[in-house]
Amino acid sequence: MIRPLLLILALTFAAPAVAQRAPLVLAAASLQEGMNAAADAWAKQGHPRPVVSFAASSALARQVEAGGAADLFVSADQQWMDELAARRLIVTGSRVTFLGNRLVVVADRNDRVRIPLRPATALARVLSRGPLAMADAPVPAGRYGEAALRALGVWSAVAPHVVRGDSVRAALTLVERGAAPLGIVYATDARAAPGVRIAGVFPEASHPPITYPVARLTASRNPEGERFRRFLVSGAGKAIFARYGFAPR
Repeated sequence: MIRPLLLILALTFAAPAVAQRAPLVLAAASLQEGMNAAADAWAKQGHPRPVVSFAASSALARQVEAGGAADLFVSADQQWMDELAARRLIVTGSRVTFLGNRLVVVADRNDRVRIPLRPATALARVLSRGPLAMADAPVPAGRYGEAALRALGVWSAVAPHVVRGDSVRAALTLVERGAAPLGIVYATDARAAPGVRIAGVFPEASHPPITYPVARLTASRNPEGERFRRFLVSGAGKAIFARYGFAPR
């Protein structure tokens, strides 16, 4: 009787611990550099490196609505997070707004153009000198951009010249490749692209506040997802994003 008991105990203590599973994070396209740096920092602490999928917030939210499996959702606006909350797809108490951004006009780094915010006729003339790259209308950056142009009284004049990308990074790429002389993106996008420069900054009052909420998805069963969420909204996590131009909230 003693030998079988000892064998059972030996097998129990010799069994390897269940390996932690990397969390899957759905993150807005504009977060690429900061989120990858945060994932690397988290991995250096002994955790499995989060798997991050980047796309427009609208596309990621629709993926969640369609039943796509993930642990965290990080949006570039409140609207898409609100939609998931209304469908009870996020854990309400886990939602935290932790970053902010600015909306800018970018041009090729060798283009000396300056964006005059006043008068409206001058602004419309500069923005209409060629295709104006913007994110699609459902994408947060696209909605922020349209709101700003409407607030400044130039949307009707500029709209016929707008070319759309499926994310803010796609709009940035149009400027980088010379397909559009100007584009409306986030300040952090401009910072991440050495081939462009900021030609103008929109007044913050001209559009809704640009904020980034993170939340755990109700379908998540991975404890590492919640641990990484807490790291992102911690002082250490926010400091990583601040290095890439985001404003901690």
